[in-house]
Amino acid sequence: MSKHFIVVDLSISPEEYQKLYRFAIKDVHARSRDGRSVRFPVNVLRRFVGHNGVQGAFRIGFDHNHRLSSFERLS
Repeated sequence: MSKHFIVVDLSISPEEYQKLYRFAIKDVHARSRDGRSVRFPVNVLRRFVGHNGVQGAFRIGFDHNHRLSSFERLS
């Protein structure tokens, strides 16, 4: 099974992140570096939340059915 990746740059403040949970928003919409629109579950961000919210570049992997298969912060 081949895996495809895209990279997104995220800058979500702590307040914005809290709103996602307060309003029970399930998906985050972002634009990848190459201009594609991507949607992924907000819960994958949980392990990346810091005192500044969620900041950084992330590589999102998906399978041939366009389902999320990996989500990792790039260094």
